[in-house]
Amino acid sequence: MVSILQSLSKTIHLSIAIAILLFVYLFFAGDLTIDQLFWSWLFRYLHVVSGVMWIGLLWYFNFVQIPSMPKIPDEQKPAITKVIAPAVLFWFRWAALSTIITGLIVAYLNGYIHEALALGIGSGGGKSTAIGIGMWLGLIMAFNVWVIIWPNQKKVLGIVDAPPEEKAKSAKKALIASRTNTLLSLPMLLSMVMAQNLY
Repeated sequence: MVSILQSLSKTIHLSIAIAILLFVYLFFAGDLTIDQLFWSWLFRYLHVVSGVMWIGLLWYFNFVQIPSMPKIPDEQKPAITKVIAPAVLFWFRWAALSTIITGLIVAYLNGYIHEALALGIGSGGGKSTAIGIGMWLGLIMAFNVWVIIWPNQKKVLGIVDAPPEEKAKSAKKALIASRTNTLLSLPMLLSMVMAQNLY
């Protein structure tokens, strides 16, 4: 078991295998059928998994990496900028996209996508308003990831050539967009979770 846990790949594969076995057991023990409710559940699960990865990495950037960078000696910073940050940004941006796509699929499968995107206007509010606020905040955050953070981080990390003064401007733009997403993250999560208890 220790050898499995020393490898991320083996750990993830084992986690997936356990999840599949648990799914099969619960599927047959619960006498489930593959219908719209099943697909809604599956995409909600994928939505939550993607969202945990996305917001977890957002918080890693803002609570760990960014505040720690000034404390790291200059000769050690390339380990972050050349190895860690590009890997984190890969998972960060694709988790953001996956969260949005799976969330929209869940809203479509459950029949509230239009009401939610309209913020419940004309349908009495409540759940549609709450989930709609969460959806719009998530869309704004994903826009920030793909249109502001990632293009600017490519310059900062040297993935795209840019003069030093442009790198400095790009770093500030990426930081402000990342902090904006951190600001929006708690209201977004509140809206999403609260919507489950509203009518």
